[in-house]
Amino acid sequence: MSLLENLVPTLYLASAVLFILGLKGLTRVKTARRGNILSSSAMLVAVIATLIEMGTVDYQWILVGLVVGGLIGAVAAIKVEMTSMPEMVALFNGSGGGASALVAASLLWKNVIEAEGAGTAVEALGTAPGITAVLSMLIGALTLSGSVVAYLKLAGKISGNPILLPGRHVLNLALVGVSLGLGLYATWSVADPGTLAMLTLVVLAASLLLGVFLVIPIGGADMPVVISLLNSYSGLAAAATGFVLMNNVLIIAGALVGASGLILTQIMCVAMNRTLANVLFGGFGAEETASSGGGGGADEYGPVRSFSAEEAALVLEDAESVMFVPGYGLAVAQAQHAVRELASLLEKRGARVEYAIHPVAGRMPGHMNVLLAEADVPYEQLLEMDTANPELKSVDVAIVVGANDVVNPAAEKTPGSPIYGMPVIEVWNAQTVIMIKRSLSPGFAGIKNELFEYDNTMMLFADAKKAVQGMVTELKEL
Repeated sequence: MSLLENLVPTLYLASAVLFILGLKGLTRVKTARRGNILSSSAMLVAVIATLIEMGTVDYQWILVGLVVGGLIGAVAAIKVEMTSMPEMVALFNGSGGGASALVAASLLWKNVIEAEGAGTAVEALGTAPGITAVLSMLIGALTLSGSVVAYLKLAGKISGNPILLPGRHVLNLALVGVSLGLGLYATWSVADPGTLAMLTLVVLAASLLLGVFLVIPIGGADMPVVISLLNSYSGLAAAATGFVLMNNVLIIAGALVGASGLILTQIMCVAMNRTLANVLFGGFGAEETASSGGGGGADEYGPVRSFSAEEAALVLEDAESVMFVPGYGLAVAQAQHAVRELASLLEKRGARVEYAIHPVAGRMPGHMNVLLAEADVPYEQLLEMDTANPELKSVDVAIVVGANDVVNPAAEKTPGSPIYGMPVIEVWNAQTVIMIKRSLSPGFAGIKNELFEYDNTMMLFADAKKAVQGMVTELKEL
């Protein structure tokens, strides 16, 4: 075997190892930057190895792609605010799925449709590549359109509320049947190029519609599950494309992303007391909200104590330990820098400051960690829920910034509640709870939060950023 023949498998092996190490690094905020670098390096090595393996390549178009893609990536990295990271991740997921679908479709087009006398796709490409080409187009296209819908919801371009279409489950099953059934029929039985081309376009169109109809019924507050699931889909599409191209590193990388995405999706589901079936069949979070009758309105509450920023600052003045609990409202208000300023002020006064992070806080997995890291919050102050809960019993003040269901006592104390059994952060165990919220409106579950009525809860009704800034101003004056 020549040196060149040895080089390509070695590079592929190195790429696979780097992907695994990069993925491991992404499991912790402190090592996430290193994980990103390792994963990016793995992709670079894989691209170089693939170009070497292909031999004769038109580098003109490859260079054009590198320049255009590099410019888009650089502009996105520089211009996109950290609070808009979920939207960008959604588009990245969609881009990965779309690329996989296009590669599979182009392979069918070149080797079967444009090739005279090639026969069926299975005859021209082989059984495994022919079948996986259909799967790649199906999964990749629905990932693309579903991710675009997720982006539009996150960016506020369309309503973030669940949009429930009549008979959506039947419609989704029909689209799956059309995409998969016609695709397999086309690759196994259709040898006429014109017919195969038409069926390929029908499969892509049906898959794109399927992605839209799967994500439309999901509310904006449930995006952590949606994004992790779409991330998994993009990996599965890449792995399927790897079988089409018979490229080992693409199969490995796609399988890693697909498997890790599914695991993360399951973690998100457990954290929200839902099953994976709720997500896969759409309407996640919609039925529960509707069935609750829009509970949690102001008329359902007894005495609720409303306080000002000045009164909250008086409580913080003598606090020796403070734990922040950030939520979706913090991300919307972009209050991470204000929270960091308040935390620094408390630390100067001798208080111990920590942050309790719920797995589904924010708009995507790890969103709170990213936002707080942007505000230079030390890694060691970020506590996972299981670590934070025991400590809350000795905390003087817990400050909940824009969170609701993830601190609702009903998850532990009210059997029959839509969120009963959902792991939550037990802020009520702190000596005092400062609850920053715009109003008494419910969270995604649409139910009452009895924490608002607790004797140790101080409700501070305001925009998260303005409320925290108000406490900073008052604390400085004290």
